[in-house]
Amino acid sequence: MDGIINVYKETGYTSFDVVAKLRSILHQKKIGHTGTLDPMAEGVLLVCLGSATKLVDVLTLKDKCYRVSMQLGIMTDTEDITGTVICQKDIPRDLTKQQVIDVLHDYVKSYDQIPPMYSAIKKDGKKLYEYARAGISVERTPRNVTIFSIDDIVIDLPVVSFNVHCSKGTYVRSLCRDIGDTLGTGATMTSLVRQEVNGLKACDALRLSQIEKCMVDGTIMNYIISMDSVLQAYKAIHIKNEFLKYLVNGNKLYCNQFEVCDPSFDCELFRVYAKERLVALYQYRQDDHMLRPYKMFLNEQDLREQK
Repeated sequence: MDGIINVYKETGYTSFDVVAKLRSILHQKKIGHTGTLDPMAEGVLLVCLGSATKLVDVLTLKDKCYRVSMQLGIMTDTEDITGTVICQKDIPRDLTKQQVIDVLHDYVKSYDQIPPMYSAIKKDGKKLYEYARAGISVERTPRNVTIFSIDDIVIDLPVVSFNVHCSKGTYVRSLCRDIGDTLGTGATMTSLVRQEVNGLKACDALRLSQIEKCMVDGTIMNYIISMDSVLQAYKAIHIKNEFLKYLVNGNKLYCNQFEVCDPSFDCELFRVYAKERLVALYQYRQDDHMLRPYKMFLNEQDLREQK
């Protein structure tokens, strides 16, 4: 199987657990997921199969949408409710819902976020959670993240729930922490559902049990999403037949070697086709006016076999 499957990761599973189970269910070894979800989190986990595994890092770059709940007045070492409580504060009686809403809206911006200690980010070759488990706190480098929107806010103090659309690399539990710090109450994330990635939504995702059933009844291919479908944001260009060999060998190419090529954006990625097959993603470089290979999906042998 080559393509992407929209999996609904359930709570209690790690993203690695999901991939391991899918290898068994689908009888396929070449599988990779596109963005880790903590065990307590649930929702969309895009899983790439076969040649689509080359898209893992491309899809990981995409913005994501979540539904999140947090509790004010409590802080844990993991920044979510699964951790050990390290501090508790009373909620001020004069804290109004409007004040909470105003602070939430103030976070719709780009800002430098300090990642949580319990994360897989590496420091001096060691993962932060390894330091945390050893009781060691280390200085963490802030990472610039963007919060595009926060909406559908529901407040029932001390619990606050909202939708957030954010950039790659955003730790939503750290966003909750930061909001709590700004409010002066502290906050801990209590639930997280990833609702959408790259236009693929949680309401359309399959649970592992459903995928297993589809394998049994032979309908699984109805749910395998093509690479073309998830790359629609990138313009499509077609190689001229006489330059096909250069393409399948992963050579740099010029615009005049394509049927139509309008590289109107610097460093734009293009879907490159040969004989109506998606062969590669190429990146246009303004400095030398050439297209360079970014991801290769098919070679000449693959094209012959897929005729």
